[in-house]
Amino acid sequence: MSATPLARLIAGLITEAGPISLTHYMALALGHPRYGYYMTRDPLGTAGDFTTAPEISQMFGELIGLWLADTWLRQDRPAPFVLAELGPGRGTLMSDILRATQSVPGMHQSLEVHFVETSPSLREAQAKAVPQAHWHPSIESLPRRPLFLVANEFFDALPITQYQRTDRGWCEVHVGLAEGATMDEPAFIRVLAPMALPNDDILAPDVRNAPIGAIAEISPPSRAITEEIAHHILERGGAALIIDYGHPKSAAGDTFQALKAHEFVDPFAEPGEADLTAHVDFEALSQAALAGGGVVHGPVEQGDFLKELGIDLRAKTLKAKATPEQAAEIDAAMTRLTDANEMGSLFKVLGITPRGVSLPVGF
Repeated sequence: MSATPLARLIAGLITEAGPISLTHYMALALGHPRYGYYMTRDPLGTAGDFTTAPEISQMFGELIGLWLADTWLRQDRPAPFVLAELGPGRGTLMSDILRATQSVPGMHQSLEVHFVETSPSLREAQAKAVPQAHWHPSIESLPRRPLFLVANEFFDALPITQYQRTDRGWCEVHVGLAEGATMDEPAFIRVLAPMALPNDDILAPDVRNAPIGAIAEISPPSRAITEEIAHHILERGGAALIIDYGHPKSAAGDTFQALKAHEFVDPFAEPGEADLTAHVDFEALSQAALAGGGVVHGPVEQGDFLKELGIDLRAKTLKAKATPEQAAEIDAAMTRLTDANEMGSLFKVLGITPRGVSLPVGF
């Protein structure tokens, strides 16, 4: 197998300056302006590498839309307001949200759709699905208005930093070249930084005493973005839903992984050609939201959340006008979204609201 252009580029960096951090490797593999995974393709669907909940069924986006409408109504219908999505894929989720909320009095007249997206190919797809949207490279440029935001499978793709516990303490995991590897024939391996952390305060208390050999993960970008979202909501009002796969409590473990053609692959084999992700630490996100001044709800399991929002009734309504084949597809989609052996338990939902707002539905 010939090396990818990005693999040769990364090998050159390592040859010149030594091993790079896993954070740097992940950022290059996903976001390099010419060779990065998200810069060069539409990764979704059966022809891509993975499928997200909005692509599985319209019910997901419709229920998220009703949650957003309910929280907007509970806050006395602020106007104008920003309806934002982080990493909006093909725009399917937002399109379903807008369809589900079009009958809510005054809502569409008050909202302005904003997407945070860096992928040129995905921006094209989003423009077809939601032509009225405005695009941003980061959350910092979102308008300073009440913010109602959803992030579905966004945080799992943000770069992580890994540490391994050794008899010297916690050492950062870097990416180096295997013995005998060259820039033309690179082979990447994990290596440890020679110096341990001077202190382990950046790790969760329950992680610090993990056994020798254990892996700990943190995601500084995830924490910073969540804190910024919470601070925006504190100042201007609004609400946020974060939906992703991960664990409710901080814990040791190696969750760095790669997907290609819906199969798990070696994350170091073809940088730029596979989706790289890590499980989301919802306890860390909750702490960041609290630091930003927000009120945190959950996390709760996705299956429980969607059932509380009425997915069973919505499926029944859709099946009433469906063919037998369509009804079977609706049942299969609901199982995939809510069953504990599918997405129902692995995926979690975290809510953020300002102070003084009643408990949102689903939590």
